[in-house]
Amino acid sequence: MAIIRKDPLVTDECYHVFNKSIARFKIFNGNAEFMRMLNVIRYYQFKNMPYAFSQFIRLPQVEKIGFDCCLSSVADPKDKLVEIISYCLMPTHVHFVLKQLIDDGISIFMGNVLNSYARFFNKKYKRLGPLWAGRFKNVLVESYEQLLHLTRYVHLNPTTAILVEKPEDWAYSSYLEYLKINDRKKSIAYWDNILDILPREYKKFVEDRVGYQRELEEIKHLTLED
Repeated sequence: MAIIRKDPLVTDECYHVFNKSIARFKIFNGNAEFMRMLNVIRYYQFKNMPYAFSQFIRLPQVEKIGFDCCLSSVADPKDKLVEIISYCLMPTHVHFVLKQLIDDGISIFMGNVLNSYARFFNKKYKRLGPLWAGRFKNVLVESYEQLLHLTRYVHLNPTTAILVEKPEDWAYSSYLEYLKINDRKKSIAYWDNILDILPREYKKFVEDRVGYQRELEEIKHLTLED
C-alpha cells in the first residue's frame, strides 16, 4: 500500500528515508525481531508479491527449503520498487538510503514494510494503536559526495548511540555488506553501480573520524532526526 505524499518522490533519484517509533518506543527487542524486519525488507523491495509476508513465511515450502530459496522463486530481480543503497535498523527507528526505481516505489515499499512490521509487533505484544510516529520522512540526496557521507552517517548510528564500539559489531545494518564480510547472496543493499569505493577504502572512510563532525554539519539537513 502506497503512502500518499504531498510532494511526490522522483523516480531515479536517491533519498534518505527515516521513521521512528511512536514516543520512541522500543520496537526491536532482540535478534528475532531485527531479523523479522530484515526479511520483511528483503521481501517487500519487490513489487506485486503474490502473498502478504505473514502468509509467505507460513507456506510449507518456505518451512521446508528456506526463506531465501522461496523468495528467489517468487521475486523477479527486475521487478524492484527501490534500490536499497544502505540501511540501519535501530531499537527505536529505521534508516534507509533508497533509489526509487518506479513511480511511487519508495512510498509502496515503506508502506508495506512499516505496516507489515506493525501488524506483527502489535499481535505479538497484544497492543493496539500506531507503532510509527506518522509518515516517514525523506530528503533528496543531491550529489555523489552527499550520498557517500550519508551512507557513513547511517552506518555510524549504532556507534553514535553507544550500542557497539565499532560499526561492524552491529549486525542490523548494511555495513558488513559494504565490507563484503557477510554472505553476499543474502545482502539487502546494492550500490555497485552507484558508489565507486573498495571495501578497504570504505572501512577507512567510515572509521576514520577525523573531521567527521564538520562533515556531519555539512549534511545535517539530510539526517532527518530531531
